[in-house]
Amino acid sequence: MFRQQIKFLYDWMINPRRKPLVIHGARQVGKSTLVELFAQEHKKVLLNVNLERYPELSQVFAGKDPRQILQEIECLPNMKEVSKNSTLFLDEIQAVPEAIPALRYFYEDRPNLPVVSAGSLLEFVLSDHSFSMPVGRIQYLHMGPMTFSEFLKGIGEEKLQTFILEYKSGQKIGEVVHRRLLSLMRSYFYVGGMPEAVDIFADDGSYKKVSSIHNSIIETYLEDFPKYSGSRNLYRMRNVFNYIARNVGKKIKYSNISSQDQSATIKKDIDLLCMARVITKVTHSHCSGLPLQADLEDKVYKTLFLDIGLMNAVCGLDWRMVSQMDESRLINEGAIAEQFIGQHLQHLLFDTPNRELTYWLRQGRASNAEIDFVMGLNGAVIPIEVKAGATGRLKALHQFMGTKDAPMAIRFDASPPSVTPVKTVIRAGNEKKDVQYRLISLPLYLVERLPAITAAHL
Repeated sequence: MFRQQIKFLYDWMINPRRKPLVIHGARQVGKSTLVELFAQEHKKVLLNVNLERYPELSQVFAGKDPRQILQEIECLPNMKEVSKNSTLFLDEIQAVPEAIPALRYFYEDRPNLPVVSAGSLLEFVLSDHSFSMPVGRIQYLHMGPMTFSEFLKGIGEEKLQTFILEYKSGQKIGEVVHRRLLSLMRSYFYVGGMPEAVDIFADDGSYKKVSSIHNSIIETYLEDFPKYSGSRNLYRMRNVFNYIARNVGKKIKYSNISSQDQSATIKKDIDLLCMARVITKVTHSHCSGLPLQADLEDKVYKTLFLDIGLMNAVCGLDWRMVSQMDESRLINEGAIAEQFIGQHLQHLLFDTPNRELTYWLRQGRASNAEIDFVMGLNGAVIPIEVKAGATGRLKALHQFMGTKDAPMAIRFDASPPSVTPVKTVIRAGNEKKDVQYRLISLPLYLVERLPAITAAHL
C-alpha cells in the first residue's frame, strides 16, 4: 500500500534542500497512515502531533518561533524529545491554522529537522483567514484514494497486482487472468479506494460492512463543512456535493444545480470543493497542442467525484445492482467507468506541477462530439475514450483524429488489449476527409500502465 508515495517521501527526506512537506488530500484517503508507514519502514522517530487534540497550540504557533514550538511539543503527553533521527508530523494542520504560515520558519531556522504536515479542507480554512500558504518554502504531496493495483495488494492479490504493474505492451493476457481482473475490478467499483473501506473488505469480503464505512465517511465530510466553510451556506454546499456525485462526467450547468442561486455562488462552492480535493474538474481544451492547459476554456467543464465507491454510495447504488450489470452496461450506462478512469488518470499526475485533467468538446447545432479525456503523454496529445463497441461507433474520436495532431487514440473497455488500424471518412465543413489512425484498445484495469503503453507505440 502507498508504494509510490513512500518512495516520494524517501526521496524528499534525503534531499539536503528539502522544504517542509504538506500532504494534501481529502479526509480519510490515508495521509496519516502513509506517514506512519514511512516512519516504520525507514526507522524514523516520529513526533506525531494531532493538532485537533491540541487547539491550545495555536498561540504557540502564532509566535512563529520553532524553538519555542518544539519546547511545547516535547512537553505533550508521551512525546519523545527531538533528536537527529526525528521527524515532526503535524497532523490535522487545518485545526490550528496558525501552524500553516509557521512552516516557513522551520524551513529557515530548523532546516535539519524534517517537518511533515497533513490536512483536509485546507482551502476552506485559508479562505476564512488573512494569511496564505508560505509559497516557495513548502513542498506538496497530493494524495487520493487507493488505485486498483493498491486495492489488489490490500486484499491479498499481490500476484495480480504485479501482473498489472509489470504489464508490457503486446503481452497477451490469458482468459482466466482477464476474467479474474474484471471480476475484482467490479468489486473495486463498489468498494472504491478509501483505505478504511478496503481494509474492511479485505477482512471478510462483506459489502454490507463496506456500505456502512461509506456512509460514515460521507457523513464525516458533511459534518466538516460547518467547521471549515466559513460563511458559506451549508445546505447549498451539501446539494452541490450530492449533485456532483450523481452527475459525474456531465458538463456543468449551474442552473441545473440550483435555479435559486447565482451562478457565481455555485461556482465558488464548486471551486472550494475542488481545492479540497473532494471533487475534480475536467476542463475543455481545444487541444491545439501541448501543454493542453494552455488551450483551456475555463467555463466549460465536467466533474469527477473523490472516489468511485463513495460516488456509488451517494447515488444509492448497492452491490447487487453493480453485480447484475454486464461489462457493456458498466461502461456505457452511467458514469462508473469514466469515474474509474478519471480517478486513475489523476493518480498518474500526482507528482506533476499541473494536475488538471482535460477533455475535448465540439458543440454543434445538430449534435455534439466529445472525447472523455485528453492527456499529454510522452510529448504527444493522446485522446482517451471510455466505451465498448465497434470502431464505427467512435464518431467523436474520428472527428478528433481528423482535425488534431495526435499519433494514436486510446479506448478503454472490457476487452483484452488490441491494436486496430482505423480508416474512415469525416466531413470537414463542406468537404470529406480521409482519416487514418491507430486505435489502441485496453481493458480498464490497465489504466495505470497508460504512460508505458503509449510510449511503446510512439
